Amino acid sequence: MTNINLSNIDWSHYLQILTIPFCILIAALTIGLIANRFINRHIREHLSDEITLKNVFIHALKGVPISFCLVAGLYWIVNTVEITPTLTKIFSYVLFTINTYTITRVVARTLSGMVDYYTEHSDGNLPKSSLLNNILTFVIYGMGIIIVLQYYGISIAPIITAMGVGGMAMALGMQETLANIFSGLQLIISKQLRLNDFIMLSTGEQGCVTDITWRYTKIQPVLGNVIVIPNKNLAGTIITNYNLPQEDIPIRIPIGVAYNSDLDLVEQVTLEVARQVMEEQQNTNDGMENIAMDPPKVLFHTFAESSINFDAILYSTRFDNQARLKHNFIKALTKRYREENINIPFPIRTVLQQTDSPVPLFTK
Repeated sequence: MTNINLSNIDWSHYLQILTIPFCILIAALTIGLIANRFINRHIREHLSDEITLKNVFIHALKGVPISFCLVAGLYWIVNTVEITPTLTKIFSYVLFTINTYTITRVVARTLSGMVDYYTEHSDGNLPKSSLLNNILTFVIYGMGIIIVLQYYGISIAPIITAMGVGGMAMALGMQETLANIFSGLQLIISKQLRLNDFIMLSTGEQGCVTDITWRYTKIQPVLGNVIVIPNKNLAGTIITNYNLPQEDIPIRIPIGVAYNSDLDLVEQVTLEVARQVMEEQQNTNDGMENIAMDPPKVLFHTFAESSINFDAILYSTRFDNQARLKHNFIKALTKRYREENINIPFPIRTVLQQTDSPVPLFTK
């Protein structure tokens, strides 16, 4: 084994070679950071959160000044500074990698933003979710990696062959994951489930769809924590979408009145209170301005043990308005019923108790 004597290495020679490239890189990185900070400040102060083509392109350029300055510094080093061929080759590889990464990131961000812009202005024809953006980003970056490998002289044919053989084994071991991915794509392409749609599943869960990822779908109920459902389970269940074909969420409130009540008066009073509550909610500034003004309905349906039952149906365009709307309606309706002498009965049961002792059938 050969022993390397570090004391015989001319460190000053290597230090002299690397000093100038190192200073150039530091200067280029500093300029890039300053320019990138200026762009970020301009974005925060002058651009809104609205998705427009201009905003998409500007957001895609975030971080580009840093990469551009590093590329300029490396190009300067390779073409002007006298360094060893090995370092020149290394700098060339790094230069090409940074260039490819920068272009790939800009293209991925731009296409992802274009997808968001199209879904935002497509009148609901194409559902918006993070799954489409994730797949698109994965494809773009995969193409960038292939280009870099080809520049390095690494043949991608064996890699593709190995991926093809290994992909079959991975497909067998990742059946559940792949099922969730394709189920998520099916939910998006079918256009029957979109973000911000209020849905109810056949299993009883209900809430607003907040995201469709590659593995699961997030549903935010009116009250409580987020519900996470695997895409394959969601694709296989019965879904009621209250935002299709129109943006109205029915809110059903069960009510019962006494048998001696005037049902015409009950219907009239209930509808008046429902319209009044919806109008009041519409005019408030506490976040309830999106209450739909579709007329409420009263539907009698059951002769129960102690009451005639019916449903009061109100409508809303926002799922998170339901609790407040029910709260105000029940308070106002109870007060009005008392004024109109309309009785909301509670169950009454009469228990008969026999006090006489039974006559014995046999006596001694």
